[in-house]
Amino acid sequence: MVMSKANPSSKQLACRKCKFVFSGEEKKCPVCGSTDLSDEWAGLVIILDTRSKLAEVIGAKKEGRYAIRVR
Repeated sequence: MVMSKANPSSKQLACRKCKFVFSGEEKKCPVCGSTDLSDEWAGLVIILDTRSKLAEVIGAKKEGRYAIRVR
């Protein structure tokens, strides 16, 4: 996805509760439903299999992108 200043809706947000990364068009996290979101996050882990050890360690309940650190 190409992010552009001309299109502010292309901003990626991370949930502070579960760290799921998603499009800034949504007002709540599609995984946990939290509205505590941030556009200041770092690092990215992509979970393809929720049964993997990494998914278990980070608590990923859904396949997708997760931030390593969320401010």
